[in-house]
Amino acid sequence: MAPTIKVGDTVPDGTFTYIPYSPELDSHAACGVPTKLNISKDWKGKKVVLFAVPGAFTPTCHVNHLPPYVEKYDEFKSKGVDQIAVVAANDAFVMSGWGRFEGLKDKILTLSDPNVEWSKKLGLDLDLSALAFGIRTARYAMIIDDLVVKYVEVEPGTEVTVSGAEAVLAKL
Repeated sequence: MAPTIKVGDTVPDGTFTYIPYSPELDSHAACGVPTKLNISKDWKGKKVVLFAVPGAFTPTCHVNHLPPYVEKYDEFKSKGVDQIAVVAANDAFVMSGWGRFEGLKDKILTLSDPNVEWSKKLGLDLDLSALAFGIRTARYAMIIDDLVVKYVEVEPGTEVTVSGAEAVLAKL
């Protein structure tokens, strides 16, 4: 799969939903209220590392993709990254639950790409209907600096290589 967006392009505008971290969520007695992140407004002037997974809590995403980003959070920050975010086609409540399970707090945003609308604009959607998963976000990573793509790679298979924390850190 080749993305339609490339290095040097400005990311298209779009909206993700997410549930902002608050200490009340730690008790798991509250679900939080979904809010919107407007890409062109909220990421303007920022260096953002965005990585995408086909689904929260799925084996590769849960075990191999997200944890290294958490472990290397300080390295990303030391390289000037303002925001790290993971996006998937799951709804904002599932993404928030995954973030709470992983103890992300406010370190990594867990974003929902409703109906894979934004990822589709970039050619980064993946049809997993044969597995009864429907249309999902492909496994990819981007470095976005002031809304301009500095790095974009999509995984050629099911492993985490070019979209993993190590590969992205090497490009910062």
